[in-house]
Amino acid sequence: MLSRKNGILFVEGVSTLHLAERFGTPLYVTSKEQLEKNILAYKEAFPNCEILYAVKANNNLAIMSIIAKNGLGADVFSSGELYMALLAGFSRDKILFNGNSKSDDEIEMGISAGVKFSVDSIDELKSIEEIAGRLGKKVEIAFRINPEIDPKTHPKIATGLKESKFGIPMEQALEAYEIALKSKNVRPVGIHFHIGSQILDVSPFVEALRKIGDLAVELEKIGVNLDFIDMGGGLGIDYEGKGSPSPRDLAKAVLPVFDEIKARLKSKPKLWLEPGRSIVGNTTILLTRVNAVKRGYKNFVAVDAGFNILIRPTMYNAYHRVIVANKEGEEEIYTIVGPICESGDILAKDRKLPRIEKGDIIAILDTGAYGFAMSSQYNGRPRCAEVLVSGERVALIRERESFGDLIAKQRIPEWI
Repeated sequence: MLSRKNGILFVEGVSTLHLAERFGTPLYVTSKEQLEKNILAYKEAFPNCEILYAVKANNNLAIMSIIAKNGLGADVFSSGELYMALLAGFSRDKILFNGNSKSDDEIEMGISAGVKFSVDSIDELKSIEEIAGRLGKKVEIAFRINPEIDPKTHPKIATGLKESKFGIPMEQALEAYEIALKSKNVRPVGIHFHIGSQILDVSPFVEALRKIGDLAVELEKIGVNLDFIDMGGGLGIDYEGKGSPSPRDLAKAVLPVFDEIKARLKSKPKLWLEPGRSIVGNTTILLTRVNAVKRGYKNFVAVDAGFNILIRPTMYNAYHRVIVANKEGEEEIYTIVGPICESGDILAKDRKLPRIEKGDIIAILDTGAYGFAMSSQYNGRPRCAEVLVSGERVALIRERESFGDLIAKQRIPEWI
C-alpha cells in the first residue's frame, strides 16, 4: 500500500504530494487494494461464517459499497447507519440492527426494512413486539448477552465487562428468551455478544464464546432453535508496528471451540462475526500540512488536522505512527499538534522524524477506522475530503465541507 519513490511517500501508484496539492489538506486517503486484501483475509479465515462489517468504523458509501460487493453483511448501530448500509448495497438478510438505546422510530424503520435485531433489553423487546404487531411483521432477533469478560483493552471500548451498559446479564438471559418465545411477533433465532474493540489477545474471544456456548445448550432446552451465534468484532490492528493477531489467528482460536459447541447442539447455528477496525483501519492515511514549527520546551509541529479530524489520540490516548511524506533525512524529536483551542489537541508525542519545516506534509497512518466517522466541525472547521486510490487512479469519495456546511441547518428566529 505504502512505498517511497525518490523520498516521496506513495499510496499504491499515487504520490501523496500530488494528492495534497490536488485535493488540499487535511485529507483522508484510502487504498482499495488494502481494503480488498483485508476482506479476503476474513473470507479465507472464516469460509463458512457470516461476516458483518461494523459500519460504525467507517461509513463512507464508496468504501461500504466495495465491502458489500465482496459479499459481507453489515452490523448497524442506528437508523442512519441502516440507511447508509442499504444505500451501499448490503443485503437486508445480512444486516443486524445492534444498539442499546433504539428509539421507536428506529425500531419501526428496521422492521420495515426486514432486518434482524440484536435486542439489548426487555423494554426493547416489548417495543419490537408492539411495533411488529402494528405493522403485521414477524421479526427475527438475537439478544445481546453480556458475558462479563475482560477484553484487556482501553476501558472506553471494553463492552463486555460486568459494569458495561451493553447487553443483558448472563443470569437474566434465559428469562429474556422465555419472554421472547411467548411473543407473537418475535422469533428468537440467535445469540449475540461483543466484548470490546482493539483487542490484541484472542483468548478473551475464546473465553466469551465458551460461556455463550454453555448458554446455547440451555436455550435449546427451553425450545430456542438457533440459526446463528454472533461473536461480535473487536480484533485489533497493529498501530504501533509491534504486530497484531490476524483473522487467521482468530479463526484458529475460535473455530475449534465453535465446532465443540455445535456438537453439543441439535440445531446447527452458523458463526457470525462483526469486524470493523480490522477491515478498514490500515487502509487509510491522513495527510496534514505543517503550518508552523515552534521550538521551545518541545519541538512543536502545528498541522492543519486536529482532534476535529482525528479524535482517537485525544479521546483514547491512542498511538498512530506518523511519517513525513515529502522527505527523509536526519531526524529530530517532534510533537505533532493540531489547530484546536485545547491543550489536549496532540496527535503524536515525541516522535523521531526528519527535520520538519513549514509546508511539509505529515502522514498519519492507520486512520481508516474511527477517523472521519468520529470527526466534527468543532472550532468552526469544515470537515475534510476523502479520496480512494486504486493503482494510479484517484477518486474523490467525499467532498471537503465549506463554510456553508457549518450553517446549513441553522436558523435565526425573526423575533430575536
